[in-house]
Amino acid sequence: MTQPAIFFEEVNERQGVFHRRAILLGAFAGLGLGALGGRLGYLQLVETQRYEKLSASNQFNFKLLPAPRGLIVDRNGAVLAANRPNFRLMVARDKGVDPEATLKTLAEYVPLDDARQRRYLREINAAPKRAPVQIMEDMTWEQFSALNVRAPELPGVTADMGEVRVYPHGGAFAHVIGYVAKVNKEDVDAAGPNPDPIMLHPSFRIGKQGVEKAFDVALRGKAGAQKVEVDANGREVRQDPNGDIPAVPGKVIELTIDADVQLRAEEVFGAESGAAVMMDCRTGDVLCMYSGPSFDANKFVRGLTGAEYRELALYERKPLFNKALTATYPPGSTFKTMVALAALDSGYDPNTVHSCGKTWAWGGRVWHCDQAHGPQTLHTAIATSCDIYFYQCALAVGPDRIAKVARAFGLGQTFDIGIPGQKPGLVPDTAYKRRVFPKDPVWHPGETPSMGIGQGYTHLNPLQLCVQVARLANRRKALHPRLIKSIGGVEQPAGSSFGDLPFKPEHLEFVYNGMGAVTGANGEHIARATGFGQADLGLGSFLMAGKTGTAQSRGYGGGTGAHGAVGEWSLRDHAWFICFAPFDNPRYAMSVLVEHGGFGASAAAPKAREIMRVAMLKDPEITAQITKPAPLPEVPPAERNQDDLPDGPEADPIPTPGQPT
Repeated sequence: MTQPAIFFEEVNERQGVFHRRAILLGAFAGLGLGALGGRLGYLQLVETQRYEKLSASNQFNFKLLPAPRGLIVDRNGAVLAANRPNFRLMVARDKGVDPEATLKTLAEYVPLDDARQRRYLREINAAPKRAPVQIMEDMTWEQFSALNVRAPELPGVTADMGEVRVYPHGGAFAHVIGYVAKVNKEDVDAAGPNPDPIMLHPSFRIGKQGVEKAFDVALRGKAGAQKVEVDANGREVRQDPNGDIPAVPGKVIELTIDADVQLRAEEVFGAESGAAVMMDCRTGDVLCMYSGPSFDANKFVRGLTGAEYRELALYERKPLFNKALTATYPPGSTFKTMVALAALDSGYDPNTVHSCGKTWAWGGRVWHCDQAHGPQTLHTAIATSCDIYFYQCALAVGPDRIAKVARAFGLGQTFDIGIPGQKPGLVPDTAYKRRVFPKDPVWHPGETPSMGIGQGYTHLNPLQLCVQVARLANRRKALHPRLIKSIGGVEQPAGSSFGDLPFKPEHLEFVYNGMGAVTGANGEHIARATGFGQADLGLGSFLMAGKTGTAQSRGYGGGTGAHGAVGEWSLRDHAWFICFAPFDNPRYAMSVLVEHGGFGASAAAPKAREIMRVAMLKDPEITAQITKPAPLPEVPPAERNQDDLPDGPEADPIPTPGQPT
C-alpha cells in the first residue's frame, strides 16, 4: 500500500511559511517597540528642559503693559504734561460671555446710556477674542469697589488701575503740546505692516497733535509685560510678579517755553481770538507760543462727545485752529519794516520826502491813508506808518527786491521747530504771478502799492513775524526759532547757529531806530507815531520798541469806523504789533495778533506790553537792575556840619493849659 507522502510535505511547507512570517512580524514589532522606547527615552531624558519650557509657556502668559509716558516740561522744569492714576473698566468677548447682557448689567453701576452701549458692543464684537475693550475710565472709588466685589458674577469684566495723561494747565499749551487719544485704524495702518504690539493695548494712547505727536515714539518708551498663569482656555488664573518685565519710561521732553509767560498770554487774551509768539532774540529760544481761544486737552484724552466736538468746530473763533503756526494773515504795516530795508539795500535815499494828504491819486485810482501826515521821510514814515509814503517807496523798489529781503527775514518760510502744522504763507513776487496766474502772468504796477503796506497777496503767520522782529533786534544773526530744548537730556541745537544776515549794519540800525521812534523808546517824540506811549513797561529805564499793524480782512467793505475796529466781529480788521525789549540791549522779541481786533496800537500793543513785562521780570539780570537801590547823592565834605545834627531825639514841648494840642 502506497504512503501519502505528499500530504506531509505540503503541511510542513505551510508551517515553514507561517514561522517565517511570524518571525518577520515579530522583528518588525520589536523594532517599532524599540524605536518607540528610544524616542520616549530621548524625549524624557534628553529633551526634558525643552519641554519643561514649552509646558511653562502654555501655563504662563505675558500681558503687555504700556510704559509711563514721558513728561513734557518747560524751560524751568514746570510740568506741562504728566500721568496720573486712573480707575478703568474693560470688557472682553469670551466663551460663555454675552457682551450685550454684560453691558446692560454694568449700566446699573456706571453711567452707560443706550447709545454708548451700542457703540461699545460694536467695538467688543470687532475686537479679537479675549482682547479687552476699555469702556470707561476715571471711575470713582465707589464704582471701582462695587465692580470688584461683584467680579465673580461678571465674567469677561475687568476693573483695574492704569495711568492716564493729564495736562495741568488745560488749554494754555494745547496747541503746542497737543494731546493723546485712543489708537484708531488709521494710526495702525500708518505704522506699517508690523506695528508696535502695544498699539493694540486698550489703555494705550497715541500722540495726536503738537509735541505729543511729533515725539510720540520717544515719549511712549518701551513697553513692559506682566506674567500671569492661565488655564487650558487661556483665562487668567493668578499673577506671578516675580516674572514681570519692567517697562522703560518714555523720555522727558524739555521745551524752551516759559510757563509763566505763556499763562500770562492766556490771561491777557481772555476770550479774544489771536496769537502771541515770543523769542529770545539772542538764542532763538521760543518762550511763548500761544493761540487763543484754546481748548482743554484733557477732554480729548477722555474722548469728546459728538455734541462737544461740534461746538468747538463750529465756534467762529476757531479754538481748534493753531493761529500761531497754521493760520496766515496779511501782515499790514508790520511789513513796512521789510519795505524800508529793501529800499535802503537797493540804494534808496532815506531822506526822500513824500507828502501825505490822506489821499494820493495814481494809476487811475485814489489811494488812501488813515490821516494826513504831511511831509514824511523814510524814518518818520516808519514811526507814523504812513501808507502813502510806502505806496511810493514800494514802487521805487519793486516787488522782487522786497520779496528777497522779506524771505531773508524768515517770511514765507517754515521752520524745523519739532511740531507739525506750519503753513508757509506767501511773500509774492513776479515769478509767483507767472506761476499761479497763467492767464494773467504779468505783475501789474497797481499790485505793488498794496504789497508795500502788507496787503494784497502777502499772507504770513505770527511765528514768521516773530522771527522777523527777532532778527531785526539782533541786527546780526539769522536766528531760527527753537522750541525743543532737550530730548531725554540731550540738548538740541540752538537757533543762533544759522549764519549772519546779508545786510549792511547801518541799514539794519536804521530800521531798528525807526521801530524805536514808533513807541518813543529812542527818545524821539514824532507827531502821530502810531505806538507812542507803548514804550514804557513800568520797569524803570527799560523801554520797548515796536511796529503797529492793521490788516484788512475783508477788503474795503469790511469793518467800519477808524481802522475797521467796529461793526460785526468777522468783518473787522486784524490788529498786529511786533516789538522787542529792552531797546538799548534787546533780549526778547515778539509778535501779537488780535484776530479782527481793529487797530494794532489799541488792540495788540497793550497785550504785548503785559506779556513782555513777565518775561522781563523773570530775567534775573534785568530784575537785579530794577531792584538795585539808587546810590545816595554825594555831599561835599565842606558842606558837612556836625553841629547841624541833633544830639538825640527831642521831646515834644508840653502844651500850655488852654492851648489846642
